[in-house]
Amino acid sequence: MTPKVLDIWVYLSATPLLGLTITLLVYQAAYWIYQRANFNPLLNPVALAVATLVLLLTLTGTPYQTYFDGAQFVHFLLGPATVALAIPLYAQLDKLKSLLLPLLAALLAGALTAIVSAVGIAWLLGASRTTLISLAPKSVTTPIAMGITEKMGGLPSLTAVLVVATGIIGAVTAKYVLDFLRVRDHGVRGFAVGVAAHGIGTARAFQVSEEAGAFAGLAMGLNGLATALLFPLLIWLFGRD
Repeated sequence: MTPKVLDIWVYLSATPLLGLTITLLVYQAAYWIYQRANFNPLLNPVALAVATLVLLLTLTGTPYQTYFDGAQFVHFLLGPATVALAIPLYAQLDKLKSLLLPLLAALLAGALTAIVSAVGIAWLLGASRTTLISLAPKSVTTPIAMGITEKMGGLPSLTAVLVVATGIIGAVTAKYVLDFLRVRDHGVRGFAVGVAAHGIGTARAFQVSEEAGAFAGLAMGLNGLATALLFPLLIWLFGRD
């Protein structure tokens, strides 16, 4: 950066709304690229936006907390946005009733698989107990996952990174995996994505169809509840002498 540009950046970085403005602009640019690429999952706008923001903060030497002081307004809206997912789900109420038992079975299988597979692989690779606890709720939406990790003695900051990474990978690869498995029903596809890739996967599901997004939102919420109940139980079972 030239001295003048650097001085301007130092001045602007003290403004709380800078983080919010940059976040919105970067995401809008990433979404434009995503649209131009005909919604190719490999160019997921969340992944592009995160990578761009990390690069920008690194190049400018801006502390994360300074950035988050403004970006926290977007973070706050995660709550209302999650609650609003009940609206499209209500339109799918009849189908939800007919698939209730299969979906509950899929939820249990998905929640257990997400926990056991991640923890099992990390344990085989020699990860510490703290890392294992931080990794376990990776398929749960960030606020719930961080709460679970904090209560169980893990590192919430590490969990947040793992959750975002899981969501991005899930959103990018879900289409190919489900196509390979010949899963065609939008409700089933959405539910699978919601269980595995929480909010980022749900956003991707809504881009496919409202039905897929509605079931993904349901799965995201239920998986958060299931993991909050199952994970402490698993810790208690395997932690006994």
